[in-house]
Amino acid sequence: MTRLVLVRHGETEWSREGRHTGRTDVPLTPRGEDQAVRAGLRLASERFALVLSSPLRRAWETCVLAGLGGEVEATDDVLEWDYGAYEGRRTVEIRAERPGWSLWEDGVPGGETVEEVGRRVERVIHRARAAGGDVGLFAHAHVLRVLAARWLGLAPADGRLFVLTPASVSVLGCEHSAEVIERWNDTAHLDPSWCAPGT
Repeated sequence: MTRLVLVRHGETEWSREGRHTGRTDVPLTPRGEDQAVRAGLRLASERFALVLSSPLRRAWETCVLAGLGGEVEATDDVLEWDYGAYEGRRTVEIRAERPGWSLWEDGVPGGETVEEVGRRVERVIHRARAAGGDVGLFAHAHVLRVLAARWLGLAPADGRLFVLTPASVSVLGCEHSAEVIERWNDTAHLDPSWCAPGT
């Protein structure tokens, strides 16, 4: 059975500030680079039939620093949500203009709808199921949340039910032919006291 191992990119200045970072190609911070290396230690025992990454540098660099740069393939299907006019803005700023605004329910002017993001991730899921083994995905918070919802058979907007921290590792799998979450938003490897298994 295919497992999807999801890795959110490490910290960027914008993620630290809570700014919506869609297509703006911001780099990892030094802390984000360290997080990516530590995520790689967490993944050291994994064997992947396919590794996919968003082409944006924060995800791509996370993959490379995690030690999987030699086998990764870029795909636009795991680019982050296009936030349109809300690119670079914080939720609190948007809500000052639109009280009660929710990305999941209200969308963004000039960007993607949640259904459009859902169609992109469905292509990724289809490809992963045909890979013949486990698949590593290096991408962004919102797109991975939508992917998790679709893996579970939920509506794309149900991605709102999941939270992802920078450099977290999550695993989607199957049990008795049902799609399940095996692990979610795991950040134990980011704790300075954590040691990789076997070290």
